[in-house]
Amino acid sequence: MEKKKILLVDDNPDITRTISLILEATGKYVIKEENMGQRALETARDFKPDLIFLDFMMPDMEGNEVAAQLEADNELKHVKIVFLTAIVTKGEVESGSVNNISGYTVLAKPAKAKELIGCIEDLLGE
Repeated sequence: MEKKKILLVDDNPDITRTISLILEATGKYVIKEENMGQRALETARDFKPDLIFLDFMMPDMEGNEVAAQLEADNELKHVKIVFLTAIVTKGEVESGSVNNISGYTVLAKPAKAKELIGCIEDLLGE
């Protein structure tokens, strides 16, 4: 089985590194980390991910701007995007009151390994 490619975009390197370690430990994914929203598009073009976990609030470029650029790119518009953000609470996500932002799946920070993997499996299949 070919490993799925996951791009992690968050301005906090501790977050991307922690998630990377969690996902790599499964043996199912190839991970690439990016800590600047402005570089996410270029990194995505080079890496060709199947799914992107994208922080919503970043100092250089907000996640919805990054998502819009990805959607506008013919090579990347098929890539699944999940907002991984602290602007919503786990309670809001679990209750279903917030389950997407701008049409994209959303997970509240901090997300547990089970949540991350479940989200990947739901969106990409197993």
